[in-house]
Amino acid sequence: MKTSIRTVLIICFAFHSLLAQASDLAREKRWADQVVDSIIDGDAVWLNDGKHKFLGIYTEAADDKQRGAIIMHGTGIHPNWQQVVQPLRVGLTEHGWHTLAIQMPILDNEADYKDYAPLYDEVSPRINAAIKDLHDKGIKNIVLIGHSQGAVMGAYHLSKHSDTAKAFVAIGMPGSFGEGKMNALLSLKTISVPVLDLYGSEDLESVLMSDRERIAAAKAAGNKNYSQKKIEGANHFFDDRNDELLESVSSWLDKLK
Repeated sequence: MKTSIRTVLIICFAFHSLLAQASDLAREKRWADQVVDSIIDGDAVWLNDGKHKFLGIYTEAADDKQRGAIIMHGTGIHPNWQQVVQPLRVGLTEHGWHTLAIQMPILDNEADYKDYAPLYDEVSPRINAAIKDLHDKGIKNIVLIGHSQGAVMGAYHLSKHSDTAKAFVAIGMPGSFGEGKMNALLSLKTISVPVLDLYGSEDLESVLMSDRERIAAAKAAGNKNYSQKKIEGANHFFDDRNDELLESVSSWLDKLK
């Protein structure tokens, strides 16, 4: 039986759509090749989400309190990014937290923020793989920390798997990008674990304009352990504000029961 041109086009389109919905593994590998050789503090670990292996950086705490923080970077970068991610993954170890920064799904440089929506199906498998790795190390008290789109991804994960983390730190988290998985406001309405919503006074407009909406979303969830903090003078990447960033995150985490 002959295959029509229309059928071939449909198959090709479907295949292309499938590829478009997956993380750019070739780019992940390029990042990993650069990152692994540049790690000074911590060790590269390879995790598996059930389909692919991906890079993580595990850094042990100065003292062993069996507390672990999974750190998620923002759009298109890697788990040793020098802004926000690297300062926290290293600095928190001095406050008794083992850290595991993980490679989140990414696209090429030309991709728009909204193009990431299909990749959200890959978020929970990666976070769950990181959680398993920490559990295998005997670390049971686990929090999630996300920056920018990494915060949106963390919120989405917790909206579906609320029992997988003790608390959530969202740094520079924008509010709404439509009604789907990238809408952090919808996610916040379902999150019951303690949340620190941290941002800078010079943050992105999407973060600044949604600050009250994020408070309202947490209130709608009945989350009495939600708190929001603005650091004066800090931009989206907390440039020249690493000490304030670390102090804000570590002091809030230390208050958790």
